[in-house]
Amino acid sequence: MEQDHAAARDKRRVALTSVLAAVFLTVFKLIIGLLTNSLGILAEAAHSGLDLVAALVTYLAVRFSDRPPDQEHHFGHGKVENLSALFETLLLLVTCVWIIYEAVDRLLFKDAEVEVNLWAFAIMVVSIIVDINRSRMLYRAAEEHRSQALEADALHFSTDIWSSAVVIVGLGLIALADWLPQYRAWLLRADAVAALVVAGIVIWVSLQLGKRTVDALLDRAPAGLEEQVRAAIAQVEGVQTCSRLRLRAGGPTIFVEATVQVSPDLPAAQAHEVATQVEQAVLAAHPHSDVMVHVEPTEFAAEDIVGQARGLSAQAGLSVHDVHAHRLSDGYHVDLDLEVPPGLSLEEAHQVATDLENTLRDRIKYLARVSTHIEVAPPPLRDAGQDVTASHPDLVTQVQTIAESQDPVLECHDVSVRQVEDGSLYVSLHCLCPGGIDMQAAHRCSAQVEDGLRTVLPQVAHFLIHVEPAKDDS
Repeated sequence: MEQDHAAARDKRRVALTSVLAAVFLTVFKLIIGLLTNSLGILAEAAHSGLDLVAALVTYLAVRFSDRPPDQEHHFGHGKVENLSALFETLLLLVTCVWIIYEAVDRLLFKDAEVEVNLWAFAIMVVSIIVDINRSRMLYRAAEEHRSQALEADALHFSTDIWSSAVVIVGLGLIALADWLPQYRAWLLRADAVAALVVAGIVIWVSLQLGKRTVDALLDRAPAGLEEQVRAAIAQVEGVQTCSRLRLRAGGPTIFVEATVQVSPDLPAAQAHEVATQVEQAVLAAHPHSDVMVHVEPTEFAAEDIVGQARGLSAQAGLSVHDVHAHRLSDGYHVDLDLEVPPGLSLEEAHQVATDLENTLRDRIKYLARVSTHIEVAPPPLRDAGQDVTASHPDLVTQVQTIAESQDPVLECHDVSVRQVEDGSLYVSLHCLCPGGIDMQAAHRCSAQVEDGLRTVLPQVAHFLIHVEPAKDDS
C-alpha cells in the first residue's frame, strides 16, 4: 500500500513539473512570436499553450486515476487517463486547423514581415532543451508506473523537439533572404512552410494518440498481449488448455480473465493450487495485472491413470494385472500386481518393482503413491504340452467343489487340465454366475475362486478362470 502511495506521489510530481515547464514555454514563445511576427513561433506558442492545457488535464487525470475502486467504479478509475489523452488529441487537432489556415493565408494571399533576431532563435533552442528534459522525465515515470496519460504527454513533448527544430530551420531561411535577394520571395515564405510542417507533425502525433486512446476506451486488447499471457499460462503444470481469455486495459492496469481446463479427477485443493499458479505466472509476465482465474474440468479425463500404468509397464517389458487407482486428498494412489520371471532372486525382483514405481511416479501427473505386489509370472506354454484332464479326475472334482463353494458361483464346468514340458499343471475352468451382477462383483468372484484353488491345490502352477452369465437367472 505504501508503495502505491509513493508511485502516485511520483506521478503527480512529474505531471506538475510538466505543467510548470509548459507555462514557461508558452509565455516565452508568445512574447517572442509577437515581437518578431513569426507565424512559426506563434504556432509553437499556440502549440505550447495547448501543451499547457494537456499537461493540466494529465495532472488532474493522474491524481484522479489513482483512486481505489469504489461501489460505483468496480474496476477503479484508470480510464480517466484514457479520457485525458483523448482530450489532448482533440486540442492538438484544433490547433492544427488554425495553424494550417494562417500558413495558407500567408503563402497565397498576404505578405507578413518576419523579424528574425537572436531572441527568436534563443526561445526555440530553450524550448528544445526543456522538451528534451521533460519528455525523458515523463517517459521514465510512464514506464515505471505504466501510466498511459504520462506516456501520451511524453510522446507529445518529444515531437515538440522536432517541430521546434523545423521552426529554427524556417527562421534561418528567412535570415538568408537578405543574403540571397534572387530567392527572397521564396525564402520569406519559409516561416509559413515551417508552420505547415509543424502542423503536419502535430496531426500525425494526434492521430497516433487518438487511435491508442480510442482502443483503450473500447477495451481493445493490447497488441501481442494475448499471445504472451497464453504462453505464460501454458507453462503452468496441470493446465490442459486455456479456453477463454479476456483482456482490457484500465490506466496502468491490465485486467485479465482466464478460464483454464484441468483434469476432472483433480482434487479441489490441487485445482485451487493450479489457479494460484496461473495467477502468479501472469503477474510474473505482467506485474501490473489484475488477474481472475476460473477453473473448469475437461469434458473427458486426459489422464487415464490405470491405462497409463499399464502402458508404461508394457513399455518397460513388464506384465501387470489387478491395477487399481484411488483418488485421495494428496493425489492418486495406485496398487498393482507385478509379474516377474521365476528365476529372479528377491533382491532382483524388488529392484524391478522399485524401478517401475519410480517410472510411474515420474511419468504420471498427480501420482502420490504406487504400491506393487510381486508375483512370479507363469512360464509360457510350450508346444510340448498335453491335455491330461482324463488322468486327473480327482483334481477336476476338487476344482469343481471349491469353485461352486464360492458365492455367487452357480456352477463350475468345462474343467481342463494341461501338463507342460517341465511337468507343471495348468487348469482352466468356467464358472456360471447370475447375469445381473456387475463386473466388479464378477471380478471379485473370480479372485475368490482363484484364492480358494491356490490354497487347496498348491501343486497347480496356474489357474485360468472364465466367468460367464447363467442362461436362466430365475
